[in-house]
Amino acid sequence: MKNNLNHHIHNAKMELAKVIFPTKPQVKQAFIAVIAVVTFIVVFLALVDLIMSSTVSAILS
Repeated sequence: MKNNLNHHIHNAKMELAKVIFPTKPQVKQAFIAVIAVVTFIVVFLALVDLIMSSTVSAILS
């Protein structure tokens, strides 16, 4: 049991050593891209909601 756990920990450390972590500029670029996409989606959905609610209000009035 203990040998199996040590083997698992050793394998986990070996795999973690293969990980390439992003640099600070890469993180900043990804953050800006995510904020831009989320902002675009929010604006798009707000416009769709406004158009749909106006249409439904016009139909029901």
